[in-house]
Amino acid sequence: MSTRTMTPSPIASRFEDADGFYEQLLDAHAGLSRAQSEALNARLVLLLANEVGDARRLATCVLAAREALDSPAG
Repeated sequence: MSTRTMTPSPIASRFEDADGFYEQLLDAHAGLSRAQSEALNARLVLLLANEVGDARRLATCVLAAREALDSPAG
């Protein structure tokens, strides 16, 4: 067992049921056009941002999402 202290990630996982959420998300997109799916995603982002509320936390999330796209594995 390691006694090393790990620095927490700025975006720590807080999912209670990640697989369940992913399934709900896929179901919500079922049968939608691309434009409707994009509108759903945009609305969902705004709703979730409202739930988070903290501007610094939201900025960290936006940066993490962008960095993931810019990385070779993104």
